[in-house]
Amino acid sequence: MMVDAVYPPPSADSAHARDGASFVRAYKAWKGSNIFGLRGRLIFGPDAGSLLLTLLLIIVPVAVFCIFVARKFINDYQHHLGISIMVVVLVLTLSVVIFLLLTSGRDPGIVPRSTHPPETANFIENSENKEGQLSERRPSRTKEVMINGIPVKIKYCDTCMLFRPPRCSHCSICDNCVERFDHHCPWVGQCVGLRNYRFFFMFVFSATLLCIYVFGFCWVYIARIMDGKQVSVWRALIKSPASIVLIIYSFLSAWFVGGLTVFHFYLISTNQTTYENFRYRYGRQTNPFNKGVLDNFKEVFFSPIPPSRNNFRAKVPKEPQFPSQRMNGGFVGQNMSKVISDTELGNNPSWNGSTKEFVNVDRETYIDDRTEHGGGSISESKRISMVNLPNEPQISSQMVDGIVSSGTSEAIANIETEMNLTGDSAGGDIVNGRTTDGGFENDHGLIDLHRKSEE
Repeated sequence: MMVDAVYPPPSADSAHARDGASFVRAYKAWKGSNIFGLRGRLIFGPDAGSLLLTLLLIIVPVAVFCIFVARKFINDYQHHLGISIMVVVLVLTLSVVIFLLLTSGRDPGIVPRSTHPPETANFIENSENKEGQLSERRPSRTKEVMINGIPVKIKYCDTCMLFRPPRCSHCSICDNCVERFDHHCPWVGQCVGLRNYRFFFMFVFSATLLCIYVFGFCWVYIARIMDGKQVSVWRALIKSPASIVLIIYSFLSAWFVGGLTVFHFYLISTNQTTYENFRYRYGRQTNPFNKGVLDNFKEVFFSPIPPSRNNFRAKVPKEPQFPSQRMNGGFVGQNMSKVISDTELGNNPSWNGSTKEFVNVDRETYIDDRTEHGGGSISESKRISMVNLPNEPQISSQMVDGIVSSGTSEAIANIETEMNLTGDSAGGDIVNGRTTDGGFENDHGLIDLHRKSEE
């Protein structure tokens, strides 16, 4: 029976020595949920397929308009007026598509992930409670920074392992922290943030103009039919079914994109984001980012766009892949092997420390408690509260088989022999698979108890 091995994380030097000059492009090793195009030159969200749907919703109606409506104006109007109608709709359509692609295919302002958590977020502080016992307490996961003389809270991101900059938020869809996060738009298949917000606004604004333009000239065409053939509006609509479809479609679309345009016009004038507005972040307090209407518009449309903080085409060292380890006739990968090995020993996964550090924490707590109480008279409720720790991993049957044949089991048994205290060796009570009297049994005894509890 083969046993799993716990591998420490490889250092940069060892990885370079083992893989030589093995590098990959950064976009291939990207940990977010993004989709890349043109070898890392374009970055999309995981729902980039919706971009194709949006393009169809723009191009198909415009094509119908050009064929069945605008083409008729070329023959009806002189002095190139009919041609100008066709040209304007094509220019508007091209601008909508360009702004859509600029919004969807660029880095919205992704904050690069940290390789390790900051010390302030990883530090665990010991403090005494009211009973005089030591307890562990994590410091606050928020910080306060001053923006224009107003305190603003920033939060720690466990996924990216960093304190987010002001106005930054983690997108659950793209799995990235985005600066000046506004929202994730499913129509463009991308987050809207610091580096693409102006293009998003111009997209919805130009789309609104396009819808109004198509809607208006469809009615102009219906009016020409009424005047030319002296028919009512209903008969004129029947003679041009394409105009009916375009009028209904452009009317509904104009309400949608037009409403977005008005809403974001308000957000820009007050220097808010959609995320901040929906959370009522500045409902009853001063917005520290509001610079006045004119300066707010200058900031969004005329300030230079900061360069991307990510070079997706850069070459980064390839992460080494450890071979799968055999366990009970099956195979497990590197990460699962480490987690199983740690869980067998009853600890949270950790790369640091010797075998002694893997000894069950509740065993040490129990022995200390027995020593304090003279080695034997601990009440049942006290035993249960001391032995059963919260969030304690459970040992499965596969883990048990790994313990029986592993050298780790012998090491733990030796450590327990050193720690074991003199006590009443008579048959003790069992609390959740552990002896609560007469010291701890060896691993084989614990394994038998777990097997019986599973049966």
